[in-house]
Amino acid sequence: MNLHQFRFVREAVRQNYNLTEAAKALYTSQPGVSKAIIELEEELGVDIFTRHGKRIRSLTEPGRRILSSVEKILQEVESLKRVGMDYAAQDQGNFTIATTHTQARYALPRVISEFTKRYPKVRLSIQQGNPAQIADMLLHDHADIGIATEGISSDKNLVSLPGYQWTHMVITPPEHPLLDKKHLALEDLMGYPLITYDANFAGRTKIDKAFALRHLAPDIVLEAIDADVIKTYVEIGLGVGIVAGVAYDAERDRNLRGIAAGHLFGSNVTHLAVKQGAYLRSFVYTFIELFSPTLNRKLVEQAMSGEHEAYEL
Repeated sequence: MNLHQFRFVREAVRQNYNLTEAAKALYTSQPGVSKAIIELEEELGVDIFTRHGKRIRSLTEPGRRILSSVEKILQEVESLKRVGMDYAAQDQGNFTIATTHTQARYALPRVISEFTKRYPKVRLSIQQGNPAQIADMLLHDHADIGIATEGISSDKNLVSLPGYQWTHMVITPPEHPLLDKKHLALEDLMGYPLITYDANFAGRTKIDKAFALRHLAPDIVLEAIDADVIKTYVEIGLGVGIVAGVAYDAERDRNLRGIAAGHLFGSNVTHLAVKQGAYLRSFVYTFIELFSPTLNRKLVEQAMSGEHEAYEL
């Protein structure tokens, strides 16, 4: 058996059992992929896939266990490569961050500015997506770290650590009646159309839960995946916005006004996640420490060895 066979098995599953697509993804031929899988099955003495004619359809029971071992082997191989790269070039390489628009637009610029000063030879890439897409990029080794508020802390195949806490802001046009409220209440928001995040982003679950606990049904007229869109439609008078606090800056957003809303929707935690068992190059640890003052290399390594379950901000 060899690594090519393992890669073919893994990619066949990733491509929903389509060997033609698996071959394209690995820049090889479909007959070659099919032959290699059959040879591996013959060597192991079991069928990895169920078949209908010449087409594979699903994993067999032993196939599921074999795939699990294959994933671990290929991850270790990738880790070996990264160890070699890390010692060969401590201050250069490729570094991919998967994150949401809000994090990329508002939370990361300061961190990335400092990071690039320290590591000018590192090629940095930011891939944006929703939490499910971020988790998928990590699991398939398309990103080194993921940063998001929702979703990524619940995947058992990821090591997720709290990065920083934040609260929401209610934003309005200047001279809006809500600005006269000495203590804003959820009931005050019921008189206006609301504009806020899509259900998968930036603490939206906390917003929904707050209204539900008070048996209130807010009039949410627009949902968006980033704060810039929300702020744009608040500016043109479509409604009152609810955004992450980090997304509002009084100096920058001069056509808007902000009202702190932590007492309405509670606090949220943005998490930083890496794939379980991944090898992180030294400059990745530096980025993590720049991103969150509560994290350091020792703590991250402890978390990746399984000592992270009780760690919270």
